[in-house]
Amino acid sequence: MPFSSDIVQSRIATPLGDVRLAASPRGLAGLWFDGQRHQPVQPLDGPAAWPLEPGHPVLREAARQLGDYLAGQRTGFDLPLDLDSGTPFQQAVWRALLGIRHGATASYGALSRQLGQPLAVRAVGAAVGRNPISVIVPCHRVLGSGGALTGYAGGLERKSALLRLEGALASQKAAAGDGALPLFAAGAQA
Repeated sequence: MPFSSDIVQSRIATPLGDVRLAASPRGLAGLWFDGQRHQPVQPLDGPAAWPLEPGHPVLREAARQLGDYLAGQRTGFDLPLDLDSGTPFQQAVWRALLGIRHGATASYGALSRQLGQPLAVRAVGAAVGRNPISVIVPCHRVLGSGGALTGYAGGLERKSALLRLEGALASQKAAAGDGALPLFAAGAQA
C-alpha cells in the first residue's frame, strides 16, 4: 500500500543522526534515519517531496518525545500512529512490535509464532525491516536466533546504541574504536 498523498514532513537532528519525520491526518506515518534502507517511495527531497511542515503538531510532538527518549528521559511514546502504508501482514507485524516492552527483546521466530505463522520467519523479518516508523515502532528490539544482533534498516550501530540505551544490550562493545555509537544513559522514565 502506498503512503497517503496528504503527508507532511520535517527533519530533525538527533544523537543518532538526522531523522525525517512524516505525518498524515491520522498520525505519525514515518521516522527514517538518513541513509536508512527502505525509505518511502515518495522522495523526501526535491520538487515531488512531501511538504515541509515542522510546526505540524504531530511532527513537533514526535520530535520532542524522540529527543526525550534519546536523552534517557522517557521509555515509551504517546503518539497517534498511521501504519496504513503497509500490507495487512506488515501492519500485523508492526502492531506486534509495539508489544515488545522497553528493555526487552524478541526473536523473529517468536514474532512469527505470536502471529500464528511459525514458518513465516523470513516474511516477518522482511516486514520488520520495512517498518516505516523506526524507534517508535521498536523494530530495533528484534534479534536473530540466539540473541544475534542482526538486521536493522537504520544500521547495526544504531540498533546497538538503542538497545544499550534501553538496557537490553550489555555495553560489551562500548570501548573506543569499535565503531559503536555513544552509549546513552539508562534508567529513563516514561
